[in-house]
Amino acid sequence: MTIETQAVSPYDRIGGLTVLRQITDRFYTLMETEPGFAELRAMHSFDLAPMRESLPLFLAGWSGGPRTWWDANPGKCMVSMHTRFGINKATANQWADAMRQAITDVAPEDAAIAEALADVLDRMARGMAKA
Repeated sequence: MTIETQAVSPYDRIGGLTVLRQITDRFYTLMETEPGFAELRAMHSFDLAPMRESLPLFLAGWSGGPRTWWDANPGKCMVSMHTRFGINKATANQWADAMRQAITDVAPEDAAIAEALADVLDRMARGMAKA
């Protein structure tokens, strides 16, 4: 007898859109309230509501869940969308540190996928820094 195993996506392992929204909310709260993220906060518009809505949808599709963000933003690339911001090492580090802290604070049940998510987002953020 063969047992079929179905691959579980990182999206499912992290806890789906509910947990990605919790991470995103915590991330933006940290950015708004922690002085160590002030330079990062200054790069964003006054109203973070659109970003609080958009980022978890991006992360959902990126991690193997619903591709709502891509359907609404055909042809857009996350890296090219950020080139106008002049991201430097300090702001890239702030983004990576705030996201890692948000993931830690939310503490998804699957700690291994949470750490993997933090690691890959860390590398992506720091990779956007201009010299």
